[in-house]
Parts: sequence; C-alpha cells; structure tokens
Amino acid sequence: MTPGGDPAMAAEACDVLVVGGGPAGSTCAWQLRRAGLDVLVMDKQAFPRDKVCAGWITPAVIASLELDAAAYSLDHVMQPVRGFRVGTIGGAEVQARYGGAVSFGIRRCEFDDYLLRRSGARVILGEPVKSLVRDGGAWLVNGRIRTPLVVGAGGHFCPVARMLGPEDGARQSIVVAQETEFRLAGRERSECGIEPDVVQLYFCADLKGYGWCFAKGDYLNIGLGREDSHALSAHVGRFRAWLRLRGGIPRELPGKFNGHAYLLYPGSRRRPFDDGVVLVGDAAGLAYPRSGEGIRPAIESALMAAEIIRNAAGRYTRARLAPYADRLAQRFGARGHEPDAAGWLPPDLRQSIAARLLSTAWFARNVVIDRWFLHARQRALVPG
Repeated sequence: MTPGGDPAMAAEACDVLVVGGGPAGSTCAWQLRRAGLDVLVMDKQAFPRDKVCAGWITPAVIASLELDAAAYSLDHVMQPVRGFRVGTIGGAEVQARYGGAVSFGIRRCEFDDYLLRRSGARVILGEPVKSLVRDGGAWLVNGRIRTPLVVGAGGHFCPVARMLGPEDGARQSIVVAQETEFRLAGRERSECGIEPDVVQLYFCADLKGYGWCFAKGDYLNIGLGREDSHALSAHVGRFRAWLRLRGGIPRELPGKFNGHAYLLYPGSRRRPFDDGVVLVGDAAGLAYPRSGEGIRPAIESALMAAEIIRNAAGRYTRARLAPYADRLAQRFGARGHEPDAAGWLPPDLRQSIAARLLSTAWFARNVVIDRWFLHARQRALVPG
C-alpha cells in the first residue's frame, strides 16, 4: 500500500481504476485481482479513516466476502447481535430476541481498511479525482493515470457518478443522516444502559426516518437518518434527549455528530454504467429502501460488476456492460419508485397504524427486522 499518493510512486497505467476504497470498491478490486487484472484503487482519504455509518453486517455479507469471522474478530470489533428493540421515538417499543447471532457490529474504520488491504490491489491514497478525460478510447485520470475502465465506488458524492449524471431529470429523494461513534470510558460505560447484543431502532413519528443506538465492544454508535433533510439536527437533538431521559446513554456525549447522504434503490435515477464506466454501491444509489442499509448492496453490486467486467474481456463498451443494469434490477428491483400500499391513507391515520404495528412483536420481528433490515429470505450472493 502506498500512503499519500506520491505521483512519482503511482502507476501510469492499469487495467481497471477503482475510485473509492470502501467496501464496494475493495470488493470489486478483490474479485478483479483474482481474475488476474492489474487493479489500482484511488481514494481521496488516507486509510484507516473514519466513516459515518451505523456499522453492522449480516451473515449474508460475511458469506459474500468469504470472510473468516473468527479470525477477523481476533483483532477487530465484531459484536454479535442477538436481538433488536423496535418502536417509535417517544412511544411504545418491543424487543425481539434470536437464538444466535443474526448480525454483527463492526467499526467501519477497521472493516474498510481490512478489505482494502485484503483486495491485493495497488493503492493511491490521499489523492482525489480532479480530472477524468476520455482520451483515445481510454480514460486519463488526473492527467497521469491511463485506464480503459473506471469503476466509480466513491459513495454518494462519487466524482465518477457526477460525471455520468442521472438517467433522467427526475427528482431523487436523498436520505441524510447524522451519527457519532465513540469509545465508552469509565463514566460513560457506567451511565450506558444499552445491551451489547441488542440493536435499538426507533422510527420517527412521521415515518420519514429512524434513529438507532448500538453498543459494539467498547464503542457506542448513535445516529438518525431521514428522507426529509429539513431540521435534521433538531430531530437528532430530540432523539438524543429522549435516549438520555430513558437512561440508555451517557449524559454527555464526547465528539460531534457527523453527516452523510445516500440514495435509495430503486428510486434512485443514477446511470450505473456507460462506455468504460461502472458504478457500484452508494455511487450507484443502491441503499435498501426500508432500512437505508448500504453495505450489503454495495458488496453484492461489486460482485456483479466484477463478473460483468471479467466477461467483457477488455472490451468495455456500453453494449458489453449493459447486462450489469439487468443484474441490478433482478437483484434489487426495477427502476422507479416502489408503490406505497398505504399511500391513500390520511397521514395521521398512517402514523397511528404504524405506531401500533411497530410495537407489535410479530410485526417488529417478521417485517421490520427479518424483511426490512436483515433481508433474511434472500440468499447471499457469493463470488462466482
């Protein structure tokens, strides 16, 4: 790994340039390296780096990554999750327990760094993409790196995604979130009433988002995301105050809340491919619509993209990359907003019914957790 991105040390050519070293970029690079391609990963930040994210992964993610969970947990945080507490902020709640671990809490600063190092790709860190120019059937990046294919894996604000632009002029709903993660010191630990193997999920009264609180090892993660960005900080502040009033979190939280944004699939309108370009993960707008989770779609899209790239055999035309969009639709659903079965109900009635359902043990476990958050019925996508 080459920290700092010294131009004198960087390669001038590669088979594939991956822009973004998160789970999507690292997974795609890992699979392409397995196929014998010369892959270069470029990221504007140095690794390990902090990443705003609730930070839990499912067994399906572990299977897709062929991750040795026991070995990983020896040197990294990997908190088993055996239960969820679900309800509305300020309202009733219910807890669902499972016989074993159904998810695992990880720290993104550790997880992303591990996957990037494991990928086997050459890496340029600390250098953003400043220019991306089509030059003789290839791409010239930052005026010095030539490649026939660029994989955009830089998240919601990925420069490659911005270059491609949306599929059409339709307005897209952007989810915005604020989150903090910090180590529990002596006093904070004594004031923290969060069970270490239970993720707490509390939906906003207007159903436009939810907050979470999750202890993993020596760390506590608290956050809230909404489809409506108006007064987000106020919503976060009220959520924090409510958690504190319940006695679940320390009275004073060290550090600040950091923000991020992402698009929900299939409502997002980003073009996932073009001549010599493929987008994966949040760069393609693939977060799950109900939970907002992006890690599993990021990794699965990377696996699909890597397979399409291998099959293209160096001829990365729009026609040869087009099957990627079909694979995304088959896995995550066709483009266009999902129909809202309860959209005809008055808002007040919808909220009343939802609050009752969210505090019902059957609905919380079988719908909210198993279907929306764990996607337990969908088999893991494993490397081909």
